[in-house]
Amino acid sequence: MKKLGLLLVALVMTMSAAFAQIQSPVKWQVASKKINSKEAVVLIKAVIQNGWHIYGQNVPDGGPLSTTFAFKNSKDFALNGKPVESVKAKTKYEEIFKMNVPYFTNEVIFQQKVKLNGKQATVSGTVEYMACDKSQCLPPDEYNFTVAIK
Repeated sequence: MKKLGLLLVALVMTMSAAFAQIQSPVKWQVASKKINSKEAVVLIKAVIQNGWHIYGQNVPDGGPLSTTFAFKNSKDFALNGKPVESVKAKTKYEEIFKMNVPYFTNEVIFQQKVKLNGKQATVSGTVEYMACDKSQCLPPDEYNFTVAIK
């Protein structure tokens, strides 16, 4: 009888683990492109699952979490401006925040220009974002990235 009970518990735990899915509707990719010997651009791409969205970088105060970037300081490069979005953000009124908020669906590429202090550099950082669909918002998440510029 004890063996049957243990087997049932193990079976229930296995099935629970199989059905519990960690949702990650945004996949990130990072690349770099050298513009010339003194400049490069870091490309940070978000591929967003159908039905989901992430918020833009310029969400008004009191709204959801903006997509933000934090770059690690390095003697190898200096940031040249702020990240630029490859497409214009869509905007919609969200009742919960009582405001229009910018957001992206499908995919967006954020481009950060850097001034190189030598022939090569390694750029590292973190993007913080929030993903939502029509019925839920996931807790804020982070993506850590590193890309070599040669």
